[in-house]
Amino acid sequence: MLRGSDITKAELRRRLLDVRAGLTPGEVLTAGRRLAEHALELPELTGAAPGPDGAGAGPGRRGHTGTTTVAAYVSVGREPDTREVIDVLRERGTRVLLPVLLPDNDLDWAEYEGGGHTLAEAGRGLLEPIGPRLGPEAVLAADAVLLPGLAVDRRGVRLGRGGGSYDRVLDRLERAGTDPALVVVLYDGEVLESVPAEEHDRAVHAAVTPSAVHRFRPH
Repeated sequence: MLRGSDITKAELRRRLLDVRAGLTPGEVLTAGRRLAEHALELPELTGAAPGPDGAGAGPGRRGHTGTTTVAAYVSVGREPDTREVIDVLRERGTRVLLPVLLPDNDLDWAEYEGGGHTLAEAGRGLLEPIGPRLGPEAVLAADAVLLPGLAVDRRGVRLGRGGGSYDRVLDRLERAGTDPALVVVLYDGEVLESVPAEEHDRAVHAAVTPSAVHRFRPH
């Protein structure tokens, strides 16, 4: 088992990426389907009030009941698959914002219009929405933000790839005083006891994996 507290961020990233590189396409697909089942029942994405166990209230919680805008992303390569999640959210009537990488590594945003034909290949192997750019501040309208990552620890400290794009997003949200639910999307083995943390790191509220939802702080 990886022990993030014993190594640097760079070394932990390398090890985690090596594990992902060993996943077969079938394993990625199966994990994505299971992950979507958990993600689409998250009260943070349905607008339902969480119960004491963190689950939404009542048998109808899979339906769209109140969350109006979710900032998400399109998974690529061997990242945990987000395609089903963003498609179902849009079908429910949720406004889904997807990121557009800017030259300085900050993120612009555009609304997801549904379907692969509304996405275009971009630099670094990314897929980005083709719709009108809304500006970096558009994320401030989000009720929930789905974050990519490589790991998270029991404090909710997220380890990203090191580019700083989502650090800027989280800083922008904090400076604006908005309080969306922050949910990182991971594989099961990427929820660790601890990861190396820096002063600017901001804790997420939850992580969703193929087998479970992990909660770190209330929202």
